[in-house]
Amino acid sequence: MCCLFGILDYGEALSRKQMNSMISILSVECEARGTDATGISFNYGDRLCVYKRPLPAHKMYFRIPSGVHYVMGHTRMTTQGNEKKNYNNHPFVGRVGNVDFALAHNGVLYNDDELQRTEKLPETKIETDSYVAVQLIEKYGELDFKALKYTAELLEGSFVLTVMDRDNNLYFVKGDNPMCIYHFKEIGVYVYASTEEILRAALYRFPYNLGQYEKVNAESGTILKIDNKGRQSKADFKFTYPMRYYAPYSLWDDFSYRKKPRDKEYVRELKAVATSFGVSSEDIDLLLAEGFTTDDIEEYLYCGQY
Repeated sequence: MCCLFGILDYGEALSRKQMNSMISILSVECEARGTDATGISFNYGDRLCVYKRPLPAHKMYFRIPSGVHYVMGHTRMTTQGNEKKNYNNHPFVGRVGNVDFALAHNGVLYNDDELQRTEKLPETKIETDSYVAVQLIEKYGELDFKALKYTAELLEGSFVLTVMDRDNNLYFVKGDNPMCIYHFKEIGVYVYASTEEILRAALYRFPYNLGQYEKVNAESGTILKIDNKGRQSKADFKFTYPMRYYAPYSLWDDFSYRKKPRDKEYVRELKAVATSFGVSSEDIDLLLAEGFTTDDIEEYLYCGQY
């Protein structure tokens, strides 16, 4: 349970002060979905920059340089990979050819170890399941719709990926996890977050009026590209919804497809968050026993539907 967020100011309507203020506010609102680590990425000069720390967003101090108008961010709730080891945190950096890219992920992948073996991916010290998506893109050797389709169709689990390249093009790879994108067309700005509730809360706190917006739709199985001119283009991939296992959590150990330490910890974190919504641990156990996945429950908590 993490949160993706960002601002794409292709109209260059925002000052450095405005960008820093808005990213700070947006990231703090995203703490609702993760406080273990916070990170952002952006292009500055001829470098892709990543700034991440094992800290909640409200303890981060963002200093986005003047002239930066595209920022991709992530707040993390740890499910695999100790956040104290900063290389386990998002965004991750990959490279295709001589060009770097940044990737962030919301969700849980179940087959990262299997993909390491079957796709003969290099060994890495990074323990986070999300990093396998970086390695798959690197193996493909390009960063485009075909590479992201190849990657997405190999992943098993719940996910939304955001990928930023060196030209400030941003890709959204939409599995079954939530994503909300607002387009302020008159000024040339996109703002996004994992849930609409978080995005609305952040916009309410922004000290700047961005005007009217249009909501950008991205269904499951869609790759949305927003280029550095604000233009949208889409491609599809075959998305297989995670299977629902009709068994109580106490029996999950029988399913070898899951990583036991990660999933037990994920459920513990989910129960801790659920209490702030007035949902008890017993309610979570009951939903799991009825066959709901942790991501079904997460979406219900934050979106009020499943």
